[in-house]
Amino acid sequence: MMNTLHNVAGRFLIFSLLAAATGAIAAEVPAGTVIEKSNIDTVKGDTFDGHAIASLLTEKVEWQIRNYNLKITLDHAKPIPPEPRLIEATKKYSSQVKFDPKTKEVSGYVAGLPFPDIQSSDPDAAVKVMWNYYYAPREGDIVYNDIFVLGINGNSGLETKQSWIYQRYYFKGRLLDAQPVVGDGDIDAKTYDLAQDPQDIKGIGTFAVRLDSPKFEETWAYLKSARRVRRLSGGAWMDPVGGTDSLEDDTNVFNARPSWYKNFKLVGKRWVLAITDGKKDNHVASKSGTPDEFPGVDLKVAPYWNPIAKWQPREVYVIEATPPDEHPYSKRVMYVDADTFRPYYSENYDKKGEFWKFVMSEMRAGTSDGGQKVLLYTGFDVFDFKARHATVVPINGRADPVGITESHWSINGLEQLAK
Repeated sequence: MMNTLHNVAGRFLIFSLLAAATGAIAAEVPAGTVIEKSNIDTVKGDTFDGHAIASLLTEKVEWQIRNYNLKITLDHAKPIPPEPRLIEATKKYSSQVKFDPKTKEVSGYVAGLPFPDIQSSDPDAAVKVMWNYYYAPREGDIVYNDIFVLGINGNSGLETKQSWIYQRYYFKGRLLDAQPVVGDGDIDAKTYDLAQDPQDIKGIGTFAVRLDSPKFEETWAYLKSARRVRRLSGGAWMDPVGGTDSLEDDTNVFNARPSWYKNFKLVGKRWVLAITDGKKDNHVASKSGTPDEFPGVDLKVAPYWNPIAKWQPREVYVIEATPPDEHPYSKRVMYVDADTFRPYYSENYDKKGEFWKFVMSEMRAGTSDGGQKVLLYTGFDVFDFKARHATVVPINGRADPVGITESHWSINGLEQLAK
């Protein structure tokens, strides 16, 4: 009996020492737990929704928590409803899609996901993931967003505030029309960006035609005050967006035709935290001129650009992208949802290979006016850590314009919007 007690006590002591050495048994923290600088070393050893919190934090997200006052409020992941029309279109058309391993180009796309069954062992898995996002971003057939563009100094706070409208019409992959393709299939999408406020920029806009070919986008700039239109260079897709910290290619984290990049590498799959149930109301007009005007941004605490939102666990592909040599970035590491193929954020490196910018999107599931289940952008952020400056884009509304046809999408259409 005494030997038995000694054995039990010995095993208990060994277990206690092992538990102490490994940080004790992990605890499951509740939704609403805030991960911040003061407690990160404590909660990293815990779990949330069955995932080790340490495993949910990417290196650069943890770095922002420790060095830039980022606070992450945990929330249980809400399911993202599937869109039945997308599923049916994928079944109907994906077999027609052809992929050229040499050029990384795709042909034969009509609608749905071009690559519904991607195997990690496929040497072209990473670029196929990006093609799924490129062709089927779950935005809807027509997008109309009212957005604000905030320029934020990491030392002093909000510097500039602008109001814009963003419109995009998809010519391919349409799910609400009788035919999924408008026209002869040469055009993938057309996009308007038009400044609304303040008065000194009102009427400045761009019009872009995204061809469904390896050719670069055709882009024009319009200045209402001069009533002039200027064609931009073919490399405009990777140029800085004037007055912001963003490149055109940063829009919604990734805004290029995948074949324009030199290479995509699948690093693997993992779980991360992302903003997938973003705020619906991102502007409070009655609070204009105060830090509470934009409730999705922490304008009260330096560096003044951190999002105020709940973060949910999501499984992602980790993809390392190599841009062309003339691109400002030397490397991008993107975290792309394994189900919807929407990129949540990217780490971007300069020509010296040093970490430069963190680009992220905030989103939530919703329904378009036409009844299509879509993923709505609620915010878009670019944090330039070298300049200690950020561009934060709260998106304050979404509509699908009724009665607008493809004929509206032209330079003349942009001029009419600018009136």
